[in-house]
Amino acid sequence: MQEFSFKPEILQSLAGAALQVFSNRPDNARGVVQINHGLAEHAARYAGFAEALGQAGFCAYAHDHRGHGGTTAPDAPAGLFAPQGGAAKVIQDVEAIHEMISLRHPGLPVITFGHSMGGLIALDHAFAHPARAAGLAVWNSNFSAGPLGRVAQGLLKYERFRLGHDVPSRLLPKLTFGAWAKSVANRRTDFDWLSRDEKIVDAYIADPLCGWDASVAMWQDVFDLIFAGANDANLKKLPFNLPLNIHGGGRDPATDFGHATEALATRFQALGFKAVTVTIDPQSRHESLNEINRQTTITEFIDWANSVVSNWHSA
Repeated sequence: MQEFSFKPEILQSLAGAALQVFSNRPDNARGVVQINHGLAEHAARYAGFAEALGQAGFCAYAHDHRGHGGTTAPDAPAGLFAPQGGAAKVIQDVEAIHEMISLRHPGLPVITFGHSMGGLIALDHAFAHPARAAGLAVWNSNFSAGPLGRVAQGLLKYERFRLGHDVPSRLLPKLTFGAWAKSVANRRTDFDWLSRDEKIVDAYIADPLCGWDASVAMWQDVFDLIFAGANDANLKKLPFNLPLNIHGGGRDPATDFGHATEALATRFQALGFKAVTVTIDPQSRHESLNEINRQTTITEFIDWANSVVSNWHSA
């Protein structure tokens, strides 16, 4: 069995960020999975997922987004994508990772994977580069902000005017992380909504790179990503035969207990996309890759990834 290190390196993005990138690169790889992490966490938390992918014959690349982990940029301190246009810069950073992959692994199919905010980023990257990936996996993401999302954008605009762009939002943490915490009956901690695995929750709480409050500007960028993904005209930019893997949890308050996940899959199906795989794990909370049944969940993802790669090679 091949051993993997998942050690970091630095890649300079054309958008100005020095991206901290982790990778596993098995011998004789048959495909690549490019991983996008969620809000207020970091890429090193995906080491277990990357290990499983490597043992299955997939290279795995995961980087810290701007304002997260070990990635640095002159305009992106911790908690901030950028003062202006941060969402677009995040997409440029993801494209830099894909370009690195294409240079290192020419001819290998690439699956773009994103969890939560990372799912927003993965989908929006696909809009900008629709021919880049052989498959797209959007997990635990919510594109169903609707009218309440527009209200949130208005509140953020007011906060930016009164407080500035680079300070933590006072309102959004209460409407998101705070509300999600309260959704778990008899909770042990305010982060029980992440997973039923107490060790995962405790490690998240103890990690100084996790659980912080995002800036006003970062929240504005997150909503830009959400509403781009909520636009069917953008979905139509993607190839209608693109394999899609949409996954959520029935106990995940961040996706309205899986309803937002189902809504995204339904939109794709209604538009005529031909290869939509949707899974709602009824007992899973927000971090499907860190749930108590994660081994089964990861095995099912690898089975799907194998089918994507097999079909890609035979096309």
